[in-house]
Amino acid sequence: MKAVGFKTSLPVTAAESFVDFEIATPSPKGKDLLVKIKAIAVNPVDYKIRQNAAKDTTLAEPKIIGWDACGVVEAIGEEVSLFKVGDEVYYAGDITRPGCNAEYQLIDERIVGKKPKSISYEAAAAMPLTSLTAWEILFDRIRISQEKDKNKTILILAGAGGVGSIAIQLAKKIAGLKVIATASRPESIDWCKQMGADVVVNHKNLVDEVKKAGFEYVDFILDFVDVNSYWDAMADLIKPQGHIASITGSATPVALNKLKTKSASFSWEFMYTRSSFQTEDMIEQHHILNKVSDLLDEGVVQHTLTETLKGLSAANLKKAHAQLESGTTIGKLAIKY
Repeated sequence: MKAVGFKTSLPVTAAESFVDFEIATPSPKGKDLLVKIKAIAVNPVDYKIRQNAAKDTTLAEPKIIGWDACGVVEAIGEEVSLFKVGDEVYYAGDITRPGCNAEYQLIDERIVGKKPKSISYEAAAAMPLTSLTAWEILFDRIRISQEKDKNKTILILAGAGGVGSIAIQLAKKIAGLKVIATASRPESIDWCKQMGADVVVNHKNLVDEVKKAGFEYVDFILDFVDVNSYWDAMADLIKPQGHIASITGSATPVALNKLKTKSASFSWEFMYTRSSFQTEDMIEQHHILNKVSDLLDEGVVQHTLTETLKGLSAANLKKAHAQLESGTTIGKLAIKY
């Protein structure tokens, strides 16, 4: 099968930052599905791994990355019970295994969902990673429920990004929250409003902007930018007994003591936790993806695909990574095979 990968971590402009190559098509065993991929999408995690996975070294074989895909089940392992050959599926993959920048991929059925019927392969490929991240951070980490939290306030940093775009929709339409999102450019402000944000504020001078919009405190904060850069502002804005959650990681310790007097909570969200550690509830990602698929088909949630490239190739992966590295992407970018 054809695949795209890299042997060493290089700037995306370098000739060998991605290479086209051929590799044997794998065979499924156990709970694995062999998926013939129809479309993939790219995420910031892709370029971060490309930049760091093979630093100061050259791998013997090219590393295949990519973790958003949509396709058709080609073959199944002997323990598969959730899918059959011919089923259309979508998923965000497992960071410990080869990625989806290839014609075929093995994937554990417990982290795979049924493709939404109402949208294209490329639109479906744009949804899994961001939907799982947004769903888990809202409903598994903060444990928001419409019954107890309806009409409470949530501040979402980077509302126009891939995860922010879904988090706005789920927070508004599923949890019934009042959504404040951050954006600074006219097009990203418009996008946040289109996703359902009640209020959009500029991330520069965040505390002043939120208070100017009429909010002394907010009940929940989602950080999709940089936890340390905005930590003081988040600690200031979080309501006493509120909850902050972040997906961004931190190279230095987070000053949790700033939340002590407010008895506020903090959580990390990492979408790959369940698959990386084979947790007892790993199948929850299957259930979440199926719920999101239904929400898309019912028109409750809209897909966030904004740009599509055609053809699996090193050239297109370079274009996609360069776009994401620019920091100006609104919604999601996909590659249709």
